Amino acid sequence: MSGYQNIPKMSIPSNAQNTFDFLPFRKTSDPLHTFQIHPDIRKAHTLPASFYQEDAVFVKLRDKVFARSWQWVGHKELLPLEGHGRPFRLLDPFLPEPMLLNRDDSGKLHCISNVCTHRGNLLLQHPARTKQIQCLYHGRRFDQDGSFRHMPEFEDAEDFPSACDHLKRYPLKQWGPFLFTSIEPAIDFENIRKELDSRLGFLPIGEMTLRPEYSRDYLVHAHWALYCDNYLEGFHIPFVHADLNVLLDYSSYSTELFEHFNLQIGYGQKGSPCFDLPAGHPDYGKDIAAYYYWLFPNIMLNFYPWGLSVNVVKPISPTKTRVSFYTYLLPDSDFDFLSEGRIDKVEREDEAVVESVQKGLQSMAYQSGRFSPTREKGVHHFHRLLAQFLER
Repeated sequence: MSGYQNIPKMSIPSNAQNTFDFLPFRKTSDPLHTFQIHPDIRKAHTLPASFYQEDAVFVKLRDKVFARSWQWVGHKELLPLEGHGRPFRLLDPFLPEPMLLNRDDSGKLHCISNVCTHRGNLLLQHPARTKQIQCLYHGRRFDQDGSFRHMPEFEDAEDFPSACDHLKRYPLKQWGPFLFTSIEPAIDFENIRKELDSRLGFLPIGEMTLRPEYSRDYLVHAHWALYCDNYLEGFHIPFVHADLNVLLDYSSYSTELFEHFNLQIGYGQKGSPCFDLPAGHPDYGKDIAAYYYWLFPNIMLNFYPWGLSVNVVKPISPTKTRVSFYTYLLPDSDFDFLSEGRIDKVEREDEAVVESVQKGLQSMAYQSGRFSPTREKGVHHFHRLLAQFLER
């Protein structure tokens, strides 16, 4: 059952009249409360405001959602040379698991733990050659795939080495040139790969190049899930994005749901840049201006005729989120300052409305809302997945 906590700072001078200084109201829920979303969107209510506010829920999302889902690593050219490794932290600072992307001498990529199995020291601090991986604390050595090789002064240790002395290996999945990993995946990546191939296989994905000058980070003062809520529906476009509404045919905007991801299709207005789809394509003959793929819970792959904008939503706190935009261009694309400015303007408009919702959720009058059955299928899908993962 939901309720309110209001905690006064007791500072009442004897000569004061009705002098109270209150902290802001904060909605809380019973510790045993579970989040349930009705499977029928016509009957369902959105997640309650407490979902976006409680610290305990925020931590639970890290362990039960983010640690079980696929996360963005980047382009395979992060590590172009054989026999080299690149340390990174997965979704830092929210899920700062120390990992090592390593390309062995045969060219095979591995994703392994960057933590020595002896005393927990970080193995690599910076990109480096990894003919062998050696801990600089006590000299423990590992092969390029993370297998234990040698440890000095352990001749008298019994049952050594054992399985726990190898570096943990994380699954590494690839679509085109792009890499994804997970701590303990509960999602079949092959289903994602098949759909991406079906819709985008006609594009020379492997020839896309990262353009740092068009890539940037945005700091949003709102809960990460509110940012995703906003992304997952085109309902707000006519009200929030006047310029984008001119380019897209709102009446034809559609959402397709899959098990752990979904696709929003943006149809172009007459004269808008659209994909040149080949015969046999699922959408052949249609004027498609954009394919917006969302991978549960926090990755957006936005495909345009000029290339790809990857948006990775990175939680910081229940009221703060970083969104990283990575821009990849196709050869001879028509991306220019107009495209860049349009994307930045849309992002700023989204930030403003999401931050407004964050403030509105503090209201004592608001508990939860309802879904538009025609326009908010993606949000309903997202809320159902969050509730299911939290209760696993």
